[in-house]
Amino acid sequence: MQSTLLGSLFGFVLTSSFLVQPAIAQSSLFISYPSNNHETTSDRIFLIGTAPPTGEVTVNGDVISRSSQGHFAPSFPLEMGENRFVIRHENQETVITVRRVTETVPTPNGAEFAKGSLMPNVDIARMPGETVCFSAVAPENANVAVRVGDRVISLLPDPNDVTLPANNSVLTGQNDPQPRTIAGRYEGCTQFSQPGSFGAPQFELQWNGQTATQAGTGDITILDRDRFTVAEVTTDGAIARTGPSTDYSRLTPLPLGTQASVTGREGDWLRLDYGAWIRTEEAQTTESGSPPRSTIRSIRSDRDPNWTRVYFPLQVPVPVEVQQKNDTLTLTLHNTTAQTDFIAFGNNPFISAMDWEQVDANRVQYRFQFAQPQQWGYTLDYEGTTLVLSLRHPPQVGPSSLAGTTIVIDPGHGGPEDLGARGPDGYPEKDVALRVSQLLRDELERRGATVVMTRDTDIELWLYERTDIIAQNEPTIALSVHYNALPDSGDAENTAGVGMFWYHPHRHGLVAKQVF
Repeated sequence: MQSTLLGSLFGFVLTSSFLVQPAIAQSSLFISYPSNNHETTSDRIFLIGTAPPTGEVTVNGDVISRSSQGHFAPSFPLEMGENRFVIRHENQETVITVRRVTETVPTPNGAEFAKGSLMPNVDIARMPGETVCFSAVAPENANVAVRVGDRVISLLPDPNDVTLPANNSVLTGQNDPQPRTIAGRYEGCTQFSQPGSFGAPQFELQWNGQTATQAGTGDITILDRDRFTVAEVTTDGAIARTGPSTDYSRLTPLPLGTQASVTGREGDWLRLDYGAWIRTEEAQTTESGSPPRSTIRSIRSDRDPNWTRVYFPLQVPVPVEVQQKNDTLTLTLHNTTAQTDFIAFGNNPFISAMDWEQVDANRVQYRFQFAQPQQWGYTLDYEGTTLVLSLRHPPQVGPSSLAGTTIVIDPGHGGPEDLGARGPDGYPEKDVALRVSQLLRDELERRGATVVMTRDTDIELWLYERTDIIAQNEPTIALSVHYNALPDSGDAENTAGVGMFWYHPHRHGLVAKQVF
């Protein structure tokens, strides 16, 4: 919701030297990371630490490079098992042992299923005719099947021979698909045409003349197409995702009161009829004789100095999505049919045009064209069954001042428990983030901005408390300041700087330049 224009005005804060305050090296050799007897599955490890700038620091007899302040962060390859690092500076010595272990993979022991390998491992619900898949890890060359009700589904060796890396592997440049490390994985799928509760599946295997059976840990339910379960969002901004876990990508949050039919369940996640998943704790469900559907006719708008508000009267609060580009915003209303051939939007200096399209029988889209090639944020709320889309106007910023802007700065972490990462001399991230945020605040205020800090002392803040401060102040932009850690295989020696988080629809970086 924030702009690259404002980013160009104060992007300098990421690089200006007044923020670069080198930590003072300790008077003795100090290793911040890893701790002794550290275990990792990585093939590399970095050692972060510091020592007085004079003299040399060696690791296993080899001299390592250091900064002018005495800090160091070299990386070393790891052999499987125990790896011993002797770090010396003059007459001081520290020994760090790092153990490289193999990733825990389910392995069968004889004629049995590998522990924890039976899938699905949570209760699931699907629609009739939808594919339901089962998998297990068993001895190679076994005959494997699963029994669900009176149906037996054969499980065959899984031909997929690669796995995808974790999301954060992009930080190390090692995000290519990897060969599968699990041998003996079997998979099979089927479809159920009739609704019903089938209980837990029973897995069976035959191997070398031996037979084993084991019950799954998740029940299978096929929903009734003629009975509708409706989920109503009970939190402000329920997090919608592309799949049933936090590993999946976020979609547009759903406003409080949104209603949609439930078309699937998986553990504590609900799948809504337009494809998004939300946690069960973010909605209440009721039985209904019909799915939530709406027609839309008239649309009106108004504006004040800071916002243009567009009102979409609906019969029920339907799910919504927003797609943004530099100068356009497209609002999608799901489960909605348009009758909006005539729209009186009025003269608006911030929005040059609005048009609409019935994309298919269940989706209508409204496209806003902005007068400037820039967006400054939006909110979505339901007032009864009327959706209110509020579009933020550009701030009035002078050519040589930030007067007229409000900036929220959120120093990451804080409090006695949430320390964050640690620097080479052990200094916690929470303190660095706070000090940098204070310096940033002072400089932005000097340039005319109104600055709001989520915390100005070492206190603990929950995420919702931080977002509440942002929502209450409606800032021009909000920045969250961090100094993040890397995975063990990361290049700590050549990775440095502030981790600055903000929302922008196109994932563009703040422009690092000083314009006045």
